[in-house]
Amino acid sequence: MITSEFDDIRPYNDDEIPSAMRRIAASDAFPVLASWIFPGRDLEDVRSMVLSFKTIKDFQYGVMIPVNRQIIERSMTELTFRGFEKLNPDTQYLFVSNHRDIMLDASLLQYLFAQRGRDTTEITFGANLMTKGLITDIGKSNKMFRVERGGKLKDFYMSSRHLSDYIRKTIIEKKQSVWIAQRNGRTKDGDDHTDQGIIKMFCMSRPEDKIKALSELHIIPVSISYEWESCDVLKAIELYESRFEKYIKKPGEDLTSVLTGIVQKKGRVNFSLCDEVTEDDLSQYDSCTNNDYHRLVANLLDERINSTYKLYPNNYLAHDIRHGQTRFNAYYTPADKLHFMKYMDCLNDYDVDEPDILKDLFLGIYANPVSNKIKLGAI
Repeated sequence: MITSEFDDIRPYNDDEIPSAMRRIAASDAFPVLASWIFPGRDLEDVRSMVLSFKTIKDFQYGVMIPVNRQIIERSMTELTFRGFEKLNPDTQYLFVSNHRDIMLDASLLQYLFAQRGRDTTEITFGANLMTKGLITDIGKSNKMFRVERGGKLKDFYMSSRHLSDYIRKTIIEKKQSVWIAQRNGRTKDGDDHTDQGIIKMFCMSRPEDKIKALSELHIIPVSISYEWESCDVLKAIELYESRFEKYIKKPGEDLTSVLTGIVQKKGRVNFSLCDEVTEDDLSQYDSCTNNDYHRLVANLLDERINSTYKLYPNNYLAHDIRHGQTRFNAYYTPADKLHFMKYMDCLNDYDVDEPDILKDLFLGIYANPVSNKIKLGAI
């Protein structure tokens, strides 16, 4: 049982679900949400169902599974997955994932676990998203726990140690798996890399043994790829605007990204579970300094995530267009290229001083996964 020391970040417990359901059912947004998740179903019938939920599992299977079904049916042509057979049903894991969509990366993975009879994981939830009210009630009813970002150095250290302790206790004592992104915030440019600070944070809760600190968490890298990148145009604009100065998010921008990610057409989507990072893998770095250890483990996760990343025609042709080549033309058709180029025309709607740079940044979102595979000799 997780003690009260983690009340500031933990998800709801089952005994907190009924009151959360009452707040959700009474919210002004409930009719809109209900009509999207359960189209054609009577509103009061949905409200009664939500009010009947007594546990987190009730909420996840009654609401979140239907949410994911709607997203899959409305915005995807195919959802594929690899590597789930590697999981031991009696082992709890720390799933460290590349991060392309604010909500869907974790949500779709939970859906795939549930469909295969495996318990869902707890999920990190950025404090910037966990505003009071409906969003927090939905998130904490869906096993999401709060992660602080930034702040003063001392405060950041303390929150990182607190998070590290919580993750270890959740996996080892609470017997719940955990999902966390490989870095703070989404990958905007398609170049997935694990922040070594994340690895350092994992080790904080067992500083006396850096090998055991990670091997006990049973880390599984997760590689997620979208045929049509979530919020690709929004990401390209952000990259363009942040070239010379720090990008300042506009009011409501995170919510816009969440909603865009949900409704945007994604084509084919793939989830690949990579090989677990084992004690044998980690022992090769035993003689390293702590800093080098964190860096090398992050590199190991990158190798597994990037080599396993599923490429689509968009990736290959974006790489060819960006580099003025036809190297990968066997992987896409003239129709694929025409479709992609026509889609890129939407960038012309943005009044920017250097449109060629904006287009290059957009191409990079799709081309960089190919470049990463080339560097690894995986293509």
